[in-house]
Amino acid sequence: MDNKFKYSIKYGFDEMDFDKVSDMLKDAYWSLGIKKSEVIKSAQNSALLVGAFTEENKQIAYARAISDKTRFAYVLDVFVDEKHRKQGIGQAMVKYILNHPELKDVYQWTLITKDAHGVYEKLGFNVLSRPKDWMEIRNTRPER
Repeated sequence: MDNKFKYSIKYGFDEMDFDKVSDMLKDAYWSLGIKKSEVIKSAQNSALLVGAFTEENKQIAYARAISDKTRFAYVLDVFVDEKHRKQGIGQAMVKYILNHPELKDVYQWTLITKDAHGVYEKLGFNVLSRPKDWMEIRNTRPER
């Protein structure tokens, strides 16, 4: 690793520190104010969870994938603690997800980003080739 410090990537529900993950995600622009119960429920219903941890086993980053493990996967909630950004940790976690044996059959990967296109392009992501094919229903979030 070329990092200033060493970190490890772990996967699985039981490896995650959901107090820390909730604390990180509640301030992310895409999940402002999210409750720990919502973070846990979304994690339980995900195909893969990954986190980056310091040598002292403190979680410093999180990402997950939703997938049918065959045709489609959606990478989301990629978040690196502010003190540890710009060291390749987010890219390392996404690369880990893309190469995980449980998702080896997936042939369409998607994600949404407001400001990190260059980061994901380095991993092979491109702007949607057929954006007009995509549709959504966006409901307002329940009161917190």
